[in-house]
Amino acid sequence: MAEINEPLLKPVYYENCPGCKVDQWNEENHRIPYMVFIHVWFVTLCAALPISVLFPFLYFMIRDLHVAKRVEDIGYYAGFVGSSFMLGRALTSVFWGIISDRYGRKPVIVIGIVAVIVFNTLFGLSTSYWIAIVTRFLLGSLNGLLGPIKAYCVEVCRPEYQAVGISIVSTSWGMGLVVGPSIGGLLAQPAEKFPNIFSSNSFFRRFPYFLPCLSISLFAAIVLLTCPWLPETLHMHGEKKPGSTATKDLEGSFHGSDIMANEENIDKSVPSSKGNLFMNWPLMSSIIVYCVFSLHDMAYTEIFPLWAESGRAYGGLDFSSQDVGQVLAISGFSLLLFQLFVYPPLQKLFGHVTVSRVAGGLAIIITAAYPFLSKLYGFELTMILNVASVLKNVLSLAIITGLFILQNNAVTQNQRGAANGISMTGQSIFKAIAPAAGGAIFSWAQKRRDSYFLPGDHMVFFILNLVEFVGLLMTFKPFLAY
Repeated sequence: MAEINEPLLKPVYYENCPGCKVDQWNEENHRIPYMVFIHVWFVTLCAALPISVLFPFLYFMIRDLHVAKRVEDIGYYAGFVGSSFMLGRALTSVFWGIISDRYGRKPVIVIGIVAVIVFNTLFGLSTSYWIAIVTRFLLGSLNGLLGPIKAYCVEVCRPEYQAVGISIVSTSWGMGLVVGPSIGGLLAQPAEKFPNIFSSNSFFRRFPYFLPCLSISLFAAIVLLTCPWLPETLHMHGEKKPGSTATKDLEGSFHGSDIMANEENIDKSVPSSKGNLFMNWPLMSSIIVYCVFSLHDMAYTEIFPLWAESGRAYGGLDFSSQDVGQVLAISGFSLLLFQLFVYPPLQKLFGHVTVSRVAGGLAIIITAAYPFLSKLYGFELTMILNVASVLKNVLSLAIITGLFILQNNAVTQNQRGAANGISMTGQSIFKAIAPAAGGAIFSWAQKRRDSYFLPGDHMVFFILNLVEFVGLLMTFKPFLAY
């Protein structure tokens, strides 16, 4: 009897299926795939760094392109450059998610890294406002990395390590959104900051914003060279339906495609498919909340450098791009420490939803204090601003990590690519709105510095907090299902 029952207790692995090979390795090895997780970290960093690298120098870039007629209008034009990336990503995220469900996570990851190398470099060479917008749009359109990598980090490990995988993606993503601006702030305009290294007649004098973009593109090129060693996680059992069309493939991604055969290989810790993903309320509610917080985070990422670099007369701090870069570099290092040593025990003790709620409430208090920092100077300003920036970014990371986990737990493996594609599309739409709206609100606020009700930048940070408060309310039931 033992011989008869034994095969029934074992999952079936297909010899030439890459997903089966990963599952078999996890079945035989009860340890964390450290090398793959490290690779996931760097791939996610490639996706995140180009998104926000421009914000510290965007104020000066728009000024140098002579598109804004008045100082108060710089924020308005800067917003459209920031939005172009997210608009491109919003239009193609579902497409890349479906492609990753059908052909694998790895091809989409490789294409996304190549897009970073090419179009991020071209953006640094922009000589006109429209070239800057077009290169950022193409970078967003062809960079479908984040959706597949979120699915990948769950699939490449055993169920007990999936929270670690999600945490790695969210940490790397959060660090990229903070370290990217620090690179932009420190390396932009190198001929002015480092005249002993870059002469006044050098290439970097003519293209003052090329060096930070080039640095990120070189990093992406190194990561690309390591991609052949990245294992594929998608199950490919050679099943093909006669008469299959692109329309049927798209429907399969939303209604439970059977490209991935054999339920034995589907992770039992993930809820079963609920048919049409748009009818899966645990998934959709977590995506909607994620989009609201993404709107806030992207607007903050754009507004913080604009506010810090604007003059004291306009309610700013009169910082240089290098000063902003230093503040964000410190915040980026703190994210790594927080995610490694602080978030895991907090998540175990209180759960990721409770941690997200508390983080949202604390973030509102911190953001409300920002306009008053313009009254400070010297060491006192530096210390308080760095503490506020660290706390703000750490709290945002805690929120995003919890929502990542909810989204991936709401679907099975054969729907994760499409589900994360939907998530990326929604997030990208909101993030496309955020820079344009944030820049416009910032310019408008600077024109009403003498108003009695929330003058100047007080209005900017009040609106930011209003969005954060709406997101916080949406983390409670009955809206958020988990």
